[in-house]
Amino acid sequence: MPNMLDEETGPVREEGKDVNVIAKQIEVKVGVGSTIFEVILWILGIIPGLVFLIKKINAGTYLRQLEQKIQHQASQIDNYLEQRVVILSNLAKLIEKAVKLDSETYTAIAQARSGKPITSGLSDSERVQLDAQADTINNRLNVAIENYPDLKSHQEIADAIQQNSYLQKEITAARESYNDAVLTWNREIQVWPTKMIVAAKNHYTTRIPFIASKETKEKAQDVFF
Repeated sequence: MPNMLDEETGPVREEGKDVNVIAKQIEVKVGVGSTIFEVILWILGIIPGLVFLIKKINAGTYLRQLEQKIQHQASQIDNYLEQRVVILSNLAKLIEKAVKLDSETYTAIAQARSGKPITSGLSDSERVQLDAQADTINNRLNVAIENYPDLKSHQEIADAIQQNSYLQKEITAARESYNDAVLTWNREIQVWPTKMIVAAKNHYTTRIPFIASKETKEKAQDVFF
């Protein structure tokens, strides 16, 4: 029997493929079979019914703790994003002292600073939007620095660039931790019977991983060498 996936003769896509995250939350649902399963356990006796009830309680506790872990990971991204927007705003002011920045840069900064306060908590879409705005500001400032390489010799500007680079790395690491927690959540709420039944009862949905901005993805395809 030949391999179902044959890299030698199977169809290939030579032009490659750009993969995108599907930004859709799917609610967990169970069918009538799950209800029948629970009824049967109680029919079999009080002990099987109680054992499964305890398992559901433990599963509910586990999922709530996992949800708190996701919130913690998200708050770390929020904190780093807030710091990065502040650093980029300060960097823009420093650069403006030496050269004239285009108005679109200030528009992007104003949009990033006028959003909902980080302390109030960001939604998944707001977090992605703020990250995209920070990338836009960063790219515009990089253009100014590339056009005026002498700017790098200013110590304050050099320090701000270094801080921004550090925060970019921290955000990347925080995204990885967040996406790992989201992956665990999306996998666990689909485990039948206990966790899936609890998730369906509480109307839980899958969560969306952190999505890179369109501008960042396009930038990654640039030729660097």
